[in-house]
Amino acid sequence: MDEPKQSNPHESSLPGLLGTIDSTISRVESVLLAAGVLLMAFNTIANVVGRFVFQYSLFFSEELNRILIILITFAGISYAARQGRHIRMSAIYDALPPPARKGFMVLIAAVTALTMFGLCYFSIGYIAKVATSGRVLPSLQLPVYWIFLWVPIGFFMTGLQYALTAIKNIVSKDIYLSTRVLEGYDEDELEI
Repeated sequence: MDEPKQSNPHESSLPGLLGTIDSTISRVESVLLAAGVLLMAFNTIANVVGRFVFQYSLFFSEELNRILIILITFAGISYAARQGRHIRMSAIYDALPPPARKGFMVLIAAVTALTMFGLCYFSIGYIAKVATSGRVLPSLQLPVYWIFLWVPIGFFMTGLQYALTAIKNIVSKDIYLSTRVLEGYDEDELEI
């Protein structure tokens, strides 16, 4: 019996330029998350080995992990939006007929996209204020505002993902939680 073909996890179902943007975002998210988690694990293990085996701790370990936590968090919100994994309050939504649910999904995705773009804008303003302070990280001697650069990038990528979800729901006959996840419950999930 033939195995089903595995589709490219970065391949978008959106047409044309939107599909290219969606696929590019998917690749960037994957690289950022994988590199961030691996680097954090390597840094933490190296620091523990250094501390307990050589009685010498890596002086920059805590700062590097703080930078990586911010990176992973804000790349992760976009990834969660792509996978349709953000928390949903769906009691009223689930009781609606499909045309109303579709309208609500477009509205929810559009409002969430605008909120993310707004947070992106305000986070850029915050970073500009931190940049003028001249503060640097004690160990790495990097300007403090550099560690926050991932915040507007993550908000922007998440906003873009939700905007693409709204567009996907407008142009498709089905209802999508994200550009690749159809609405509904998995077989092992329970609707309460």
